[in-house]
Amino acid sequence: MSTPEERFAALGLVLPPAPKPLGVYKPGLQVGEFYYVSGHGPVLPDASLIIGRIGADMDMEAGKLAAQQVGLTILATLKAQLGSLNRIKRVIKVLGMVNATDDFLRHPYVINGCSELFAQVWGDENGIGVRSAVGMGTLPDNIPVEIEAMFELAS
Repeated sequence: MSTPEERFAALGLVLPPAPKPLGVYKPGLQVGEFYYVSGHGPVLPDASLIIGRIGADMDMEAGKLAAQQVGLTILATLKAQLGSLNRIKRVIKVLGMVNATDDFLRHPYVINGCSELFAQVWGDENGIGVRSAVGMGTLPDNIPVEIEAMFELAS
């Protein structure tokens, strides 16, 4: 059985730099056996953001890729804060917020970009938790997706 770090390496994906807080909050916080990650946006490897509104500036496939990029940004924060993805036992909860036009209805499909990534890293049993996917009128800096998550730490 491979580790989360080994499964991530096998995907051939690149982590962006872990973002620094742009306000009064922590990017992640350990409370007991749980690790909470603040809302993250889609940071690219060059530290720029994916920008745009789904249904206006991009289609849902581009939105799904943006959600995957948010997942990679969350992984970057986990590695920066905890040292290794192996410190995470399982995904508990994902809250995905989608910056979309009023007529866009496929918010869960977009957030699958992040959820599928987590399932690949931690496996179907531990990588899939409970989830909400909701539409928003706007998001900071006009990013298409913001995601926060909660994880259980390995003992």
